Amino acid sequence: MGLNEFEYSRIVELMGREPNLTELGMFAVMWSEHCGYKYSRPVLALFAKYKQAMEGSGLENAGIVDIGDGIGITMKVESHNHPSAVEPYQGAATGVGGIIRDILTMGARPIACLNSLRFGPIEGDSAEAIRNRYLFEHVVAGIGGYGNCVGVPTVAGEVNFHPRYSGNPLVNAMCVGVLDLSEVTTAAASGDGNPVIYIGSATGKDGIHGATFASEALDEESEAKRPNVQIGDPFAEKLLIEATLEALKTGAIVAIQDMGAAGLTCSTIEMSAKGNVGMDIDLDKVPMRESDMTAYELMLSESQERMLAVAVLGREDEVLRVFRKWGLRAEVIGWVNEEGETVVRRHGEVAARLTARWLADMCPTYSPAFEVPAYFESAKAFVPPEITMEPKELLLKLLASPNIASKKWVTEQYDQTVQTQTALKCGEGDAAVLAIRGSKKGIAVKIDGNGRQIYYDPFVGGALAVCEAARNVACTGAKPVAVTDGLNFGNPQKPHVYWQFKEAIRGIAEACEIMDTPVISGNVSFYNESELGEVLPTPLIGMLGIIEDVNKRTGMSPKGSGSLALVSTPLHNTPQLGLGASETLAVLGIENGVPVPPNLYGEKGLCRVLVEAVSRGLIECAHDCAEGGLAVALAEMAISGNCGIDVKAGDLFSELPGRVIVGKCGQNWQEFQLLCEESGLQFEELGTFDEASSRFQVSGAIEIELSELKCAYDDAIPHLMSSERVGKK
Repeated sequence: MGLNEFEYSRIVELMGREPNLTELGMFAVMWSEHCGYKYSRPVLALFAKYKQAMEGSGLENAGIVDIGDGIGITMKVESHNHPSAVEPYQGAATGVGGIIRDILTMGARPIACLNSLRFGPIEGDSAEAIRNRYLFEHVVAGIGGYGNCVGVPTVAGEVNFHPRYSGNPLVNAMCVGVLDLSEVTTAAASGDGNPVIYIGSATGKDGIHGATFASEALDEESEAKRPNVQIGDPFAEKLLIEATLEALKTGAIVAIQDMGAAGLTCSTIEMSAKGNVGMDIDLDKVPMRESDMTAYELMLSESQERMLAVAVLGREDEVLRVFRKWGLRAEVIGWVNEEGETVVRRHGEVAARLTARWLADMCPTYSPAFEVPAYFESAKAFVPPEITMEPKELLLKLLASPNIASKKWVTEQYDQTVQTQTALKCGEGDAAVLAIRGSKKGIAVKIDGNGRQIYYDPFVGGALAVCEAARNVACTGAKPVAVTDGLNFGNPQKPHVYWQFKEAIRGIAEACEIMDTPVISGNVSFYNESELGEVLPTPLIGMLGIIEDVNKRTGMSPKGSGSLALVSTPLHNTPQLGLGASETLAVLGIENGVPVPPNLYGEKGLCRVLVEAVSRGLIECAHDCAEGGLAVALAEMAISGNCGIDVKAGDLFSELPGRVIVGKCGQNWQEFQLLCEESGLQFEELGTFDEASSRFQVSGAIEIELSELKCAYDDAIPHLMSSERVGKK
């Protein structure tokens, strides 16, 4: 069950007796790292807003951002790594379903999904590469299959490949919802005698011990844990969305919670603890797929598309009628008591009797020893070799790298426009943009992260992840306002892993404080390792931006003909020429060095300038320079805009932070240049773009036809994932 001897003795001390099997199972899932955050909670105290979202006001599912006009945006990211490793389609699909329900139980309509995926290398014909392609294919199919059917658009995301993910892929799902700020719902149960209502699909034996499964390392026995993976039904979830929103409008629901990790245990315990009450639960009334299910199985099952609600006494029929109208199961299975004790019965006998706060609030926390790994000092001393490859050849090699190459093979499997609010789709801009009904405002959303940078310098890498996500939304004209994070690491009991975690969180926290983008929700996933070792430390940053007038959004594609310029932040320190921990060196077979630290105040100013410039019509396209440096960013703009480019620039492949290429029709940069200089930013005219041209020319070092760039960029992943290469698992 994943409990140690100290934790078991603590349980006995709290209860004053030995727990029975059901009680022990309930403690085990609630005190797992996945639910209890026992290794991460002390470090997450750095996120003041994060802590408030987790522990305050009954809003533990996600935080809320007020965007004006009485409208709130809520967002959260969740991992489904271990389930996706053993059952990729359902693991990914149920990750999408779970995060949608987290948003739904805030009283919000889910309006967009995003995802961030990590796999081992997909090149070659080794058994490992074949397995990685199998996982990649079926995870993407699971996300598309569930999201497309449930009617929530998948609008943005990212995919990255590295050998360290071969044994343990990462599948992080993010959801964004919109709500009326006067109608925020709570998860805190209250009201003595108020009925407790089970809603949604029947409970089966799938997903039992899913939370504890997610709190241990994968090994050769993991394949036998397929029953820990839930089975999703997106059509039931679609009904659940509409029915829940309608039921909430009645005003008869006091509190509501998703049955996610730990299932009925999590929902009953967390709702009771939040409201400082107890519950009496009769498991005989729980809709179940098999009549012989034990109390242990019913309390720990993680069957999908289920929620728990507390209704106002005497108004439960109003709630039941709504769900039954939509063809969903809805049954009163118990009631709230103010005595603070949660009692679970099966076949008329008490199966569990305990106080909810023991499980929800008294999980032991640990601060393991940490140490700075030797590789970190080595990386700081790294001297990058001279790049001898011809610039044209290196650019084509970078564009064909799966980490940089077009992800259309992925995004074309997703419905990006259902609900008709998507104003800027995947590939059209650095972030997705959605129009908000009932307002002229829009939001920009992006999820981003760089495991290699985090590995070689966790503090700097954590800050860089925040800055890049902020630049991405600012390039569309949106002001960055809030973050949700997905924190993926190995075993925290290993000193170097805990050091990576602490330093990355410190970097994220510092960047978020300076950028005024508080962390309002998130997820921690530890034990991401296998016999191949732990994954690269991979914190992912989901960024929300607000556009005051969505009609003024900006994409990355140059239109017509005009000029390009580079705006950048002054950098105080540029170790290793911007090649440390870079994709540029990685495609040459070299992984070493440390990334360049961002100028955090400069990054904040850069975002402010971009937002103002878009609003004033001073720029008409913008694209962040990231992996592969300036040359790759220019090539991506040429491909996206289907236009020729003729520029002069240096540092073509250095991966320096705080650089954005902007474009506009005409040649007059005077007003924009003045805006940059007033904010302490550097401005440099680069050259021109022209949709009538098919040539890509950079400083005389690269001269190539646009068609050749497109071939390298667009065909790389489809070729690797062609039917004859995907193979079997």
